[in-house]
Amino acid sequence: MARTVWDSTVGKKTVMAVSGLVMLLYLVAHMIGNLKIYFGTEEFNHYAHWLRTVGEPFMHYEWTLWLIRVVLVVAVVAHAVSAYQLSRRDIKARPSKYVHRKPRSSYATRTMRWGGIILGLFIVWHILDLTTGTVHSGGFETGKPYQNVVDTFSTWYGNVIYIVAMLALGLHIRHGFWSAAQTLGAGSRTRDRALKTTANVLALLLTIGFVAVPVGVMTGVVS
Repeated sequence: MARTVWDSTVGKKTVMAVSGLVMLLYLVAHMIGNLKIYFGTEEFNHYAHWLRTVGEPFMHYEWTLWLIRVVLVVAVVAHAVSAYQLSRRDIKARPSKYVHRKPRSSYATRTMRWGGIILGLFIVWHILDLTTGTVHSGGFETGKPYQNVVDTFSTWYGNVIYIVAMLALGLHIRHGFWSAAQTLGAGSRTRDRALKTTANVLALLLTIGFVAVPVGVMTGVVS
């Protein structure tokens, strides 16, 4: 039964929609947490430490954080695999030539695939930079996330990579939220305008919220 659902186009779109919404919820929480950097070193570092102690004493140190990471990895993989397979299926089903020219799609729609690739590469870089410290520009210090963030955004390439990725994220969310709503049956003639507005607002707020961190470092507000 599960195999049959997964093999269907509707099933893959549903997996994309659900996994996308899981990641969206995480992004909202992550953005709010990131903005704590404006409250100073102690506040931001305390927040980072709190993430590792959530659920104690029932959950061991970092268990909740690792549970969140596992859920996110599953969501990212499911989203990427279903997107790739749907893309391949769409290409195979497309005739070699169209009798009529297809209507011009939105910029976000036409860049969803490249946006997904950009975000995938960014996730790898972001983890290697601020989680493991492997490609970190300065002297990565475990337990000092505030300084690590400032180090990253004190370099021109750290800012470029992050801002480009966040712009791609905004476009991805703008189109993805709308598509997910349609796939899950939330769309209707009366709700479409509200859903489109929600998609635009979410995309704008998340983009501004995430970009605010490197901008804060570049302008010296965060140092």
